[in-house]
Amino acid sequence: MKSILVVCEGNICRSPMAEGLLAAALPGVKLQSAGLNAVLGAPADEMAIELMSGRGIDIGAHRARQITRQMCLEADLVFVMEREQRQRLEKTYPEACGRVFRLGEHVGQDVPDPYRQPASAFRTALSIIDDGIGHWVQRIRRL
Repeated sequence: MKSILVVCEGNICRSPMAEGLLAAALPGVKLQSAGLNAVLGAPADEMAIELMSGRGIDIGAHRARQITRQMCLEADLVFVMEREQRQRLEKTYPEACGRVFRLGEHVGQDVPDPYRQPASAFRTALSIIDDGIGHWVQRIRRL
């Protein structure tokens, strides 16, 4: 596993947090994140930055990017937050089929979008992201 792409809608809340956690858990793996409808150039949401900082992970330099075909081609694995995002991504980039997985797939759960929600929504999303990453990191390390 050399490269992982993490995708959400705007690339300012969920995917930057997941990217930061994965980078900490899988040193040496190329990590990047993007949005299906990215808020181009925007920094990570302040609450996402604060929650990750509390874990010793700095995502302050993050800037939102739009997903591209090239990103999908380069990634060995693509994580999305919602079932519907997986369907959209695979329809737009069919070459990614077979490498796209929902982060919460092992528990059959989407990661709800905390954008413009209270801090509790961010904590809930981060908890699901954290659980999903724990599951996937174990599987990746066995490869």
